[in-house]
Amino acid sequence: MPRGRPRDTQVDERVLRIAAALIFERGYASLSIDEVAERVGVAKTTLYRRWPTKDHLAVAVVARLQADDEITDTGDIRADLVNYLEKIAAGLNRMRAAGGQKGSSAGVVGELVAAAARHEDIGQLTHEQYARRNALALALIEQARVRGELRADLDAEALFDQLAGALYYRVLITGAPIDRAYAERLVSSALEGNLTCP
Repeated sequence: MPRGRPRDTQVDERVLRIAAALIFERGYASLSIDEVAERVGVAKTTLYRRWPTKDHLAVAVVARLQADDEITDTGDIRADLVNYLEKIAAGLNRMRAAGGQKGSSAGVVGELVAAAARHEDIGQLTHEQYARRNALALALIEQARVRGELRADLDAEALFDQLAGALYYRVLITGAPIDRAYAERLVSSALEGNLTCP
């Protein structure tokens, strides 16, 4: 038999909304669970039971933001992949600029990668979140292969890794910009030789 009071999803939504606003306004370093609890109007222990550290809270914020991303299958794999990569790029750009970060800093993106390394449970949660999200993109590629738009022997996972991995590499390592133009270049390069009708 379950014990304790049931989780209040409205409180969760308010917490994640306020935490996101604080991250975007002041950056990761200034995020405080105590301040979020005060702004939401709940006891600090309520938040600490759900998110034991600010790393956990920040990862939950990003998961909530990513939940709104959609993948549309229009029947044109080139356009669909560009559109999806542009959504990923927009999210990464928003997170690396949080708190007024400028230039080549990885910003919150780097902090979240570090959080996944610091906490085994966050690492596992992050892997699960990306596995669910990536499954949508892999299904898109698979559908393009089924309808004959892509080569039958195409490795869908390797193709997607080339695309998404390049975005994260630029954010975390080189600091170079990522935008729609870069997404178009990436897709064109990755699909070279993989389209049945170029």
